[in-house]
Amino acid sequence: MNHSIVEKQIEPSATDGKIVFNVKGLTKVYGMGELEVHALRGVDLELYESELVVLLGPSGSGKSTLLNILGGLDTATDGRVTYREKDLTKATEKELTEYRRFHVGFIFQFYNLIPSLTALENVAVVTEISKNPMKPGDALAIVGLGERLNHFPAQLSGGEQQRVAIARAVSKNPEVLLCDEPTGALDSATGVVVLEALHRINHELGTTTVIITHNADIAEMADRVIYISNGLISKITINPVKKQPKEIHW
Repeated sequence: MNHSIVEKQIEPSATDGKIVFNVKGLTKVYGMGELEVHALRGVDLELYESELVVLLGPSGSGKSTLLNILGGLDTATDGRVTYREKDLTKATEKELTEYRRFHVGFIFQFYNLIPSLTALENVAVVTEISKNPMKPGDALAIVGLGERLNHFPAQLSGGEQQRVAIARAVSKNPEVLLCDEPTGALDSATGVVVLEALHRINHELGTTTVIITHNADIAEMADRVIYISNGLISKITINPVKKQPKEIHW
């Protein structure tokens, strides 16, 4: 870890699993005209198999930039990111495309479903181009939508649409699930249902799951909580006892 940060508190991992991501000195600078915006300032981090991690921090702290680089959606300015010994910072665009397609599932605040397709068809769009996919119906069943297969997005609530998006992401059997404010557009009761779906996927499938949020209550369901501020990791804590999603209130 980067021990140059004042008052940095780093806890050991809460898991004995294998390392999935190894991040060293990760820096990201965006050019905006004559200005340079330092989104990440030298992040060191390890993420492990089957753990559920929450990235917590205010807007603009660098959470989404970190997640996008881990997922191969963005590239680093400096530093190194390895995924199971593969150096993503040296990968070609073709290699990054294959990495995103076969190894990573993405969930965002907005669902990005195709309006003219049913829930089942929205999931099938992904399974048809995957190497070892689930059956679309099985993925929807995991998120509690086994009875809503033939409904179109307009016939589903916001929480149900988000669960279709989760089913779509996990249907390709990714090793990693990256979630950027997955409950950000939902009320608390609906958000809990979405968190229960993510918890079930992490628990039953062993998918390494990273959830970005600015909501500190959600962090109580994580194995580890990584606090990000001003492009740096300020603290990492372990939850000795994790709360179930239904125990979370915000």
